[in-house]
Amino acid sequence: MHTCLHQKKWYAWLLGLLSLLWFLIRVIPKPSRASYPCQRAAAPMAAGFVVWLAGLAVPGLLWRKSRRLAHDGRATAAGVALALAMGAGATWSLFNSTGALHGSEGGDVTYRLSDGPLSPIGVGKGIHPGRVVWVHDPKAISWNLSGDWWEDAYNNQTAIDGMVSKSLRWAAGKKDDAHSWEALFQYFNRTHGRGNVGYRAGEKIAIKVNMNNTTDHGVSNRINTSPHLVLSILRQLVEVADVQQSAITVLDPSRFIPQYLYDKCHGRFPGVAFVDHVGGDGRTKAEYRANAIPFSVVSQNASGIATAATDATYLIDVAILKGHVGQGVTLCAKNLFGLTSIDPNWRKNRHDYFSAKRDGSPSYMTFVDFLAHKDMGGKTMLFVIDALFANDLVDDPPHLKWKMPPFNNAMPSSLLVSQDGVAIDSVGLDFLRSEWPQLVDLSYSDYYLHEAALANDPPSKTIYDPERDGTRCESLGVHEHWNNAIDKRYSRNLAKDQGIELYAGPR
Repeated sequence: MHTCLHQKKWYAWLLGLLSLLWFLIRVIPKPSRASYPCQRAAAPMAAGFVVWLAGLAVPGLLWRKSRRLAHDGRATAAGVALALAMGAGATWSLFNSTGALHGSEGGDVTYRLSDGPLSPIGVGKGIHPGRVVWVHDPKAISWNLSGDWWEDAYNNQTAIDGMVSKSLRWAAGKKDDAHSWEALFQYFNRTHGRGNVGYRAGEKIAIKVNMNNTTDHGVSNRINTSPHLVLSILRQLVEVADVQQSAITVLDPSRFIPQYLYDKCHGRFPGVAFVDHVGGDGRTKAEYRANAIPFSVVSQNASGIATAATDATYLIDVAILKGHVGQGVTLCAKNLFGLTSIDPNWRKNRHDYFSAKRDGSPSYMTFVDFLAHKDMGGKTMLFVIDALFANDLVDDPPHLKWKMPPFNNAMPSSLLVSQDGVAIDSVGLDFLRSEWPQLVDLSYSDYYLHEAALANDPPSKTIYDPERDGTRCESLGVHEHWNNAIDKRYSRNLAKDQGIELYAGPR
């Protein structure tokens, strides 16, 4: 155990040094880069390293100074210098032992959560309440951090198709894909007052992808939703669920549909619509329904919602497993933010009530409104987290292999799927915090899940009613944290009748 902690400290110190070098190399030539998300993420680690380094040097310098003063006969000054040396040394020791650089709890983590493990709250949603399906196939991804992650050479389309197929069958509890889709549609319609019916011809389906790291229709290696995953979902809808191509829209109205996604999917399904912020090149320019989300608490957040979402009957929310400055993580709830009338330049947008309070005390959270709104989370029949690559930072290329089992120094090559938007974000957060406990702003990043799980009576006492129609929200799903990162067990995995079930296939 001692050796493990010692290694973690050295890894943290090395990370701090690299963060400092990266910050200086990027910011000195262009100071405005200090506001970039990647630099905001690196700055705390770099600052921690500087403080730690100073802590190493200052006590020694003061000790030598006290000796010189004593040798010169200046006893009082020597005593002051000696006291300062001892104080600096004690401060550095406390700083180092409490984990200000490498962890805040015994040197293992740098964050605090709103609750402990196996403490479920809220009401599970889905055919199997609270079920989050996890499909892991190491054959799906062969990328070794060289080249562009989205290239066909590194993505096994057959394996990814198989992962999507498994996720549907495991989520619905059916033996084939067609009956799985039928069950998923029936559950959604039954719980939305539409009767126990399946998909009906002509009903529109919107697939919200996360293209946050695009700046135009060109290509880049920054992480976005996998084009191979989107193609698999389209294949399922068209070829298995019998949905007409003209009824499907792939959209990220606040960003851009890049060439590698459009070419791959449009070439196979030319009747599917692609909606982004600017349109052109075969894409449709996003339009918005003004003031569609007035929010439960007055804010300056964008209040329009893309008509591709408001006009749809069903929504599929395809998020990415990654960290985020400010909010700690960005998963399914935050992906819905991209449906609103925000500007592609994030600096021009308001992000009111996005982050939990620093001390974790109760507060209104905008993400709950996204999950609750009838045209956003309320319209979502399937929540998906693309964990084929994943990332610790919001905007960089995927650049780290995963250490925890069963990944064992490889890309996570995983897919998370659920009918419960709270449960899937809870599981996604557990994966991220366990693999990267030093994610920036991770403390209390689970707080919005508490508000969502208890939306009928949240800790903040907010009356969640995002449409302002006088209808107070019920629980939006179930939240809890797993027992540990090795076993990855939740309450329903342990034969309880509440909580989350992380389902990785029949045993």
